[in-house]
Amino acid sequence: MDLPHHGYRASKQRSRAAPPAGDSVLFEDTSSAAPAMNNQGYYTPGYNMGGTSNDMQGGAGVNNLFTDPMANAAMMYGSSLANQGKDMVNKEISRFMSVNKLKYFFAVDTRYVLKKLMILMFPYTHQDWEVRYHRDTPLTPRQDVNAPDLYIPTMAFITYILLAGMALGIQKRFSPEVLGLCASTALVWIIIEVLVMLLSLYLLTVHSDLSTFDLIAYSGYKYVGMIFTVLCGLLFGSDGYFVALAWSSCALMFFIVRSLKMKILPSLSSDSMGMGSSAKPQLRLYITVATAVFQPIIIYWLTSHLVR
Repeated sequence: MDLPHHGYRASKQRSRAAPPAGDSVLFEDTSSAAPAMNNQGYYTPGYNMGGTSNDMQGGAGVNNLFTDPMANAAMMYGSSLANQGKDMVNKEISRFMSVNKLKYFFAVDTRYVLKKLMILMFPYTHQDWEVRYHRDTPLTPRQDVNAPDLYIPTMAFITYILLAGMALGIQKRFSPEVLGLCASTALVWIIIEVLVMLLSLYLLTVHSDLSTFDLIAYSGYKYVGMIFTVLCGLLFGSDGYFVALAWSSCALMFFIVRSLKMKILPSLSSDSMGMGSSAKPQLRLYITVATAVFQPIIIYWLTSHLVR
């Protein structure tokens, strides 16, 4: 009697036939040789663990590398060479630039910045120009408004470049090349001014506590007046430009003279070109006045092409 099938198929176990004995077999058929199973239906453990043992041997090789005395010595030697190279780089940088001294010129706060900008634009109302010291060390800019800083010159330089790009864009003359030329020209003028100042102090053997960072700071203050001049030129035309140029030039000249007067000391070396003591105040006056007079020339040169 045939039983009805309810969707199931009877499975018949097939056996793979062995190849004829007379024919030559290139490859032995091992598919029929399945791993033996125990009574619970699990394969008996009979696998080759060679691959796993190789991985374990590789891990052990890495551990042996770290425990090898020669490898440790090589790693220590490489680390010492890297530290020596780092020390040499820091030493060479310290020869030309002191990081701690550079941090001093950026130790500012909002109160100092506002007061310094007022002094730069209205220096005639400022009375006390003396730089204060504490144990032969000048106070930081946030503690002394007369101390030079590099924060205002840096921000003013960036603002001048952005303002120059805006002015060129308004006049339909903007291009990356022109803006790059404007930035490089302004930077080169500062470098030339600082080098001329250093050379003058060296040739005249004037002893002063002015550092290179001090000269960069005083040279960079002109960008505040340049921003004011360009803004007035854009808002009020050529008449506003020349009025602002005159005001900012006079204010900057007054500021430079009063500041450098407190920085440049009147003492000269005893063999300074055979001059007597009466020439000392004159040399100091020449340097300060020449530096102050040079500022309006640079301001006009860097701003006149931006206002038309």
